[in-house]
Amino acid sequence: MIVSDVIDLTGDDKDDLQRAIALSLEESNRAFRETVLEASIAENKASLKRTHTEVWSDSPNPHDRKRQENCPVGLKNVGNTCWFSAVIQSLFNLLEFQRLVLHYSPPARMQDLPRNQKEHRNLPFMQELRHLFSLLVGSKRKYVDPSRAVEILKDAFKSSESQQQDVSEFTHKLLDWLEDAFQIKAEEDREGEKPKNPMVDLFYGRFLAVGVLEGKKFENTEMFGQYPLQVNGFKDLHECLEAAMIEGEIESLHSAENSAKSGQEHWFTELPPVLTFELSRFEFNQTLGRPEKIHNKLEFPSMLYMDRYMDRNRDITRIKREEIRRLKEHLTVLQQRLERYLSYGSGPKRFPLADVLQYAMEFASSKPVCTSPLEDVDTTALPGGTTAQLPPPARQGSGSDLPMHPAPRHITEEELRVLEGCLHRWRSEVENDTRDLQASISRIHRTIELMYSDKSMMQVPYRLHAVLVHEGQANAGHYWAYIFDPHQQQWMKYNDISVTKSSWEELVRDSFGGYRNASAYCLMYIDDKKPFLIEGNLICKCNGLDKLPPDLKEYVEADNKLFVREMEEWDALQARKLQQEKLALAAASVAAQPMSTEPCPPDNTGEPFTCLNLWPYHLKQLSLTHGNSFSAPSTAMKVEYTRLLRFAQEDTPPERDYRLQHVIVYFIHNQAPKKIVERTLLMQFADRNLGFDERYEKFRGTTVFLLIGLELFLKKSYVEALMYLIFAYQYNKELLAKGPYRGHDEELIAHYRRECLLKLNEHATVLFETGEETEVNAGLNIMNELVVACIPLLLVDEMEEKDMVAVEDMRNRWCSYLGQEMERKS
Repeated sequence: MIVSDVIDLTGDDKDDLQRAIALSLEESNRAFRETVLEASIAENKASLKRTHTEVWSDSPNPHDRKRQENCPVGLKNVGNTCWFSAVIQSLFNLLEFQRLVLHYSPPARMQDLPRNQKEHRNLPFMQELRHLFSLLVGSKRKYVDPSRAVEILKDAFKSSESQQQDVSEFTHKLLDWLEDAFQIKAEEDREGEKPKNPMVDLFYGRFLAVGVLEGKKFENTEMFGQYPLQVNGFKDLHECLEAAMIEGEIESLHSAENSAKSGQEHWFTELPPVLTFELSRFEFNQTLGRPEKIHNKLEFPSMLYMDRYMDRNRDITRIKREEIRRLKEHLTVLQQRLERYLSYGSGPKRFPLADVLQYAMEFASSKPVCTSPLEDVDTTALPGGTTAQLPPPARQGSGSDLPMHPAPRHITEEELRVLEGCLHRWRSEVENDTRDLQASISRIHRTIELMYSDKSMMQVPYRLHAVLVHEGQANAGHYWAYIFDPHQQQWMKYNDISVTKSSWEELVRDSFGGYRNASAYCLMYIDDKKPFLIEGNLICKCNGLDKLPPDLKEYVEADNKLFVREMEEWDALQARKLQQEKLALAAASVAAQPMSTEPCPPDNTGEPFTCLNLWPYHLKQLSLTHGNSFSAPSTAMKVEYTRLLRFAQEDTPPERDYRLQHVIVYFIHNQAPKKIVERTLLMQFADRNLGFDERYEKFRGTTVFLLIGLELFLKKSYVEALMYLIFAYQYNKELLAKGPYRGHDEELIAHYRRECLLKLNEHATVLFETGEETEVNAGLNIMNELVVACIPLLLVDEMEEKDMVAVEDMRNRWCSYLGQEMERKS
């Protein structure tokens, strides 16, 4: 999901790769150039049509949108709001936070309060957030619409200089709003006392800043919410934290001398139950004049111990930090010594010293084997009967007596014995020294890793609750969240309306970064000693609707009744259609008669018609007579073709010329190619206006569209083929909903639809990679109008694994361009 719509390709930099990719993936209509939220809200409220309207709309069958038992509810993306979904789902799954929101009640004196800007905004937002959370708890829908809550947020984003809204900025604003809303309630509930704000208690902590400023020591206590951490230059979360806790030249802190140096340390005095880290993965490129994303790999643990950063452990942590500093200095010396053994030599090329000694030993023990240059000359007759002329004998020292491989010219047995003894001894010494250095280095690494592993420094455990992931570049991308489910002991992936089971391995792949455009952007840890944060209130063990306050329970029940009624109306409609099918089949079986060229019974207009000018009547009767089988359409088309062929062979007067009444007769008379005749017959056979029976229309249309689609696919006409295969799949799906044998093989149609889309995507990327403006635009058009428009069709049903893999392949192919630079073409 693109979170920025400010990309413009009309300027001088329209060939810029990042902007081109961002625009090509943009969901919103290009006509809307307002902010992301304003565009998405306006579009949602006015039901404006996109160029690919149907693929983003809800399935017409409400049963496709029904929540599966015990499955979490997803959030519908209402236009570039994937960041909203990621944050809200992470907070909703904190059951203590969920409880606070659900049980929030507006101040009793709200009508008497001065409605300032904050109150006018925050209190309605709280009400919509309560409604949204209640639906996430008890809705019977697979996903719910957050438009009302998102709409209230749009004013806050108008002030953003950048139209991109990232997770950290949104989370800051959201927590500020919640803090303000709960503060109003807290002040009312505790008149005369210092109000206690539960949002502050849940998300805010304190740290002590101890430092020296121009030689003067100071100590300040500060409050923090989300704690920012730099990513660049660090390999794991602890390294980031260590760097964040020490600023400047801190040596003067521990010195009694009055120094002009400045620096400070941070020590946590109070950690919040929910500890959130912002990973700063963006930096501004001064040369290019734009922000860029840092894709470096950064590891983080599932269990984080915060003891070393606590103020109460200040002394022991300083001792350990000093010990680690000393060990790292020693480690540097050992690594330098090891490097001299592993890269020996004074020239540009260096080799392991043990190998150098081995090569010297091999050289010393080699025996010279000389050869005459005459032995290397072919003395056989040359073509034409001539023989090779041998060169004159070479002078001494000209190379004629050189050995075949390097070897000492002169070495005595005694010299060789002494030299081999020395080389053997030296090589053994070098190997032993190398092993000792490597072992020492490994021990130091292990010592550093275990420095904080004693029990006294593992008393403040924080468990990873959620990881918010961003894929893309600094100005565009998509967000989703991995959230741990403590009841199932399972990681879940929340990706807008899709909520699926995941694993730690998948989380690591998508979150650590380092080798793709996806990486963690925000980490949410929870105090592992406070299980109520994720296990709910210990007093109330309620689940589902029973955990909701009365007003929200009533709200959800009303929405569920609407949804149930929608499903009932759908079922009733399908039942009526089925009954009509049965009546039509019964009538057709009674009225079925052999085909004739005589006039047929009159239609409901009372006007007579002939079998020639109303040929579809016979096709319909044939299909109904043969039943809903694979052979029925084929039989009907063969019979109709035979009939028209007979007409073409008849000798008729000009006033009854069949060529003027049927195009296929005209084609036959003019010896048109067989493929054209067949295609025309198929298209007429698929016309939805030719029959009154919906079952007949659907089955006929599915068959014809499938046949044409497969023919075009085999001819590699993928653009045309895709349209036919999409319609074939949709018609066939409606048929299969009425019974497993009413349509064709769904997997077959899905396979060719998927393959066709992959072929088109591959063609679009090949065009894009050329860098030529015409080809790039053609590739982007294919991607915008076909690939992006049709991808949701692969996701709308039950998330078939092959379709999911295909979608990931297509999305990753385009996302892979985000980190590249396109060469400008002259």
